[in-house]
Amino acid sequence: MKQKLIFCALFGCLYLNAQTTLDVTVKNPLKTDRTDQPIVIQLNQYGDVKSAKVQLADGKEIPCQLDDLNQDEQFDELCFLVDLKAKETMTYTVSLLSEGTPREYPARVYAEMLMRNDKVKEKNKHNNYIESITARGDCANSYNLQHHHGVSFESELNGIRIYFDKRQTLDLYGKFQKRLELKETQFYTSAAQKKEGYGDDVLWVGNTFGLGAFRGWNGKEPTMIDPVKSRTQRIISYGPLRTIVEIIDKGWKADVEKQPVNMTIRYTQYAGHRDTDIDVFFNRNVADYQFSTGIIKVKGSEEFSDKKGLRACWGTDWPSTDTVKWNRETVGLAINLQKQNIVSEEKADQVEQGGNYTFVVKTATNHIAYKVAYCSANEEFGFHSAKEWFKWLQEWKKETENPIVLSVEKK
Repeated sequence: MKQKLIFCALFGCLYLNAQTTLDVTVKNPLKTDRTDQPIVIQLNQYGDVKSAKVQLADGKEIPCQLDDLNQDEQFDELCFLVDLKAKETMTYTVSLLSEGTPREYPARVYAEMLMRNDKVKEKNKHNNYIESITARGDCANSYNLQHHHGVSFESELNGIRIYFDKRQTLDLYGKFQKRLELKETQFYTSAAQKKEGYGDDVLWVGNTFGLGAFRGWNGKEPTMIDPVKSRTQRIISYGPLRTIVEIIDKGWKADVEKQPVNMTIRYTQYAGHRDTDIDVFFNRNVADYQFSTGIIKVKGSEEFSDKKGLRACWGTDWPSTDTVKWNRETVGLAINLQKQNIVSEEKADQVEQGGNYTFVVKTATNHIAYKVAYCSANEEFGFHSAKEWFKWLQEWKKETENPIVLSVEKK
């Protein structure tokens, strides 16, 4: 009996050591309701977390996600999404476990990378899935290595692919309905799928920024991410609440008069969001460099700028040079930069097609963060005029400037 009691006591201690419980309190500082607001908790102080559970005060479980950002087989962050009414404060109980595996929840985001399968004839049925690819800088045609030319990802509201070449342009997929679609269409929507209400490519990007591509700056105009020693695309996280993908450019000669730099661009797409977070990291301080980013000047588009980092447009153009099989598409685009990173807001390029709304940017450190967003006028759930789009963008910026207030207390 004594041995049994000792065993139970030891078992109880092991269980306590295997679990950390946190009270996570979140507050909405705005007088407007907010949905799907991301809450991210750093895990470095809680040991080797293998599984997690998030509960409301009434015990109801809500989905969460563990992510290994540096790919060292140990989770670095816990993420979950919250809905808050105006000025509301709520507390969640978070259980961090040192055993087990991440809990599974329905996917609300999606990411994929594909190599072509020569045995597959239908363009939306390829199945050579990969999660990382690296091309040497002298690769003759990295653009055509992947099936849809680069990594793609989506939330229920958007869909983006990033070209695997020196442009690294963000190209856009417009939806009619609020749902995940890229697994079925692979950015090549069939005629049958179009009849079923699936979306499709809605933007011609050429050599432009598209939606917020990051580039160099030579003092007069943007420059491509070239030359490089190598370029890599990889998927860091598949979901279910956020997908994270990265582009890594090693040995980029961003300035011909300076030493090459290594750059990692991280794209984070949250469920329920049409905006995408972009973080640019360098391997050292780049305070003496200048870079550029912006959005394509859609043909005949109407421009909006608050002169404080938010710049947008609304316009209509063909998404392809094939004007027989494709329809003209109306889109709204936007980029939101932090004021401390802006060197200048350049005048719109005065060209009929292929121009940009450009920012020259810099950082005093080794990191630049900004956001992009877009909409398609095809959306049954979205915006259908420049006025509606520009109004939403101002609300969006207000939210980004007033993030959810977070406090974490270990129990």
